[in-house]
Amino acid sequence: MNEVILGSLEFLVELIIRLLLASICGYLIGFERNNRKKEAGIRTHIIVAIASCLMMEISKYGFADIGKSDGARLAAQVVSGIGFLGAGMIFVHKNSVKGLTTAAGIWATSGIGMAVGAGMYVIGIVTTLIILFLQFLFHKNLKFLRHINFENIVFVVEDKYEHIEDIISLLKANDLECGDISIAKPGNGEMRIEVSAIYHSGFDMIEFIKIAAREEYIKSICNE
Repeated sequence: MNEVILGSLEFLVELIIRLLLASICGYLIGFERNNRKKEAGIRTHIIVAIASCLMMEISKYGFADIGKSDGARLAAQVVSGIGFLGAGMIFVHKNSVKGLTTAAGIWATSGIGMAVGAGMYVIGIVTTLIILFLQFLFHKNLKFLRHINFENIVFVVEDKYEHIEDIISLLKANDLECGDISIAKPGNGEMRIEVSAIYHSGFDMIEFIKIAAREEYIKSICNE
């Protein structure tokens, strides 16, 4: 591609369209993550997608005026460099690793941006749709395919037996199944209810604890 084509208005418009298309793909993936209250949401995914697209455009066309150049070098740095951003989404809590799916989504979004930036529109769009389909499939359906986990949750409430039913209802409302229940009364007007909660992989236990802590009858809550 010569310098006349690179500097033409039509080609500049095409590059801008690629940036816009990449941002739309990033928006779609980010929207799904944002709805599930994950660490990286809409803005993060849009920025990753559009920046990766820009880097790919620079990698392909930014050095056309200096003759021979390796167009893959800049793109390769995007693939490795995005790993640092993804690593920031991963954290460990009580021997449980959180954020792996979000980190993988960030990495995949960068690939989608690069595909669109390279002019591979169909590949970028199809990849976006596949990711969204799989996320929806494993979050909403086919729960039998997901690994089942158990975790003990301790609720401290006022010493009233009706709060046991309240807690069971709270668990069911948040897609948690109730296993064994043990009750202890320290004698200070409080009741300690320990529940063995059953949940599928992908469930955000930290987010559930935040939601449960807002209930007026729950004085404290923690997972063990």
